Amino acid sequence: MSRGPLAGVRVLEFAGLAPAPFAAMVLADLGAEVVRVDRPGTRADSTDLLARGRGLITVDLKDQDSRDRVAGLVDCADVLIEGFRPGVMERLGLGPDACLRRNPRLVYGRMTGWGQTGPLAPTAGHDINYIALSGALHPIGPAQQPPVPPLNLVGDFGGGGLLLAVGCLAALLERAASGRGQVVDAAMVDGAGLLTTHLHMLMAQGEWTGERGGNLLDGGAPFYRVYRTADGRFLSVGAIEPQFYAQLLAGLGLSDEELPDQMDRERWPELEAALGRCIAGRTRDEWEQIFAGTDACVSPVLTPQEAAVHHHQAKREGFTTVAGVTQPAPAPRFDRTPPPQPREVTTAPAELLMQWGLTARDAEYLTQGAQGL
Repeated sequence: MSRGPLAGVRVLEFAGLAPAPFAAMVLADLGAEVVRVDRPGTRADSTDLLARGRGLITVDLKDQDSRDRVAGLVDCADVLIEGFRPGVMERLGLGPDACLRRNPRLVYGRMTGWGQTGPLAPTAGHDINYIALSGALHPIGPAQQPPVPPLNLVGDFGGGGLLLAVGCLAALLERAASGRGQVVDAAMVDGAGLLTTHLHMLMAQGEWTGERGGNLLDGGAPFYRVYRTADGRFLSVGAIEPQFYAQLLAGLGLSDEELPDQMDRERWPELEAALGRCIAGRTRDEWEQIFAGTDACVSPVLTPQEAAVHHHQAKREGFTTVAGVTQPAPAPRFDRTPPPQPREVTTAPAELLMQWGLTARDAEYLTQGAQGL
């Protein structure tokens, strides 16, 4: 049975918030063996979905003996992931210089908001701050209203954790040729900016104005937005191309001749009103049935709970249940080396740490939280 495309890769994770754990989760989902170093008083359980797939040890990194034993795990690790402010790992004696001296093949992944360098590097921030400074927040939201934070998906997860995972995988691939590890400096402000590349392309081509809510992909276009249905739920419409727009109108029972031209921006408010009135006449599920099997690019807006049981997700097994908790399944898919079923976070057994090169005494010390030794 396959253990995933990253089987045999060892990852040492220093527990942090959101983006770094997500990166480690992605690697664990793909088959990497991840040991997570957690702090005393903080222990993950089955509801901490970002911690799935890990073997957990609880260590007081302020204690020299504990740090020395954790440093021993560096020797056998392929990847190290940490998400502290710049300088924290250095002060603990576990910074990249020290770790790469011990293990020159180590890929040292660093996750911060502002990066390891730059005037904002030492300051605090959250997802909303990073996407604000990257230009990713400003275009999101209705016209004449403040921008709307897209949860913490763009900074923490898309521009942060996922970019860190990609960076670590790229460094592992390069190591196969050079035999040397390196430091991966992943910053959420960089990653969020990278995610706006297509937006910058549209601006360069004159296809995007500076006005929020007045463009093709920001809800300004009547054929690319969300509408309220008769039952107070919502329907997403993304019929950009003419052939898809034609199918949209057919499903709605509207005639193109009676409506403003699709690409007449001046008359978009009229077109929006016409589509909105029609869509408000039926329930969300009724519209889903009407457009089923068509290329009208119409989909129901599902809650996270509904998404987990939707028939398409069920067929693809896009969600899974681990320790009684429903959660997204690993992605992407692999036909020859499919990832294993995720497992909940557990205490790392001493035997596992011994396979990483620790002595039996040191392994027992770490798995017991340094109690009684």
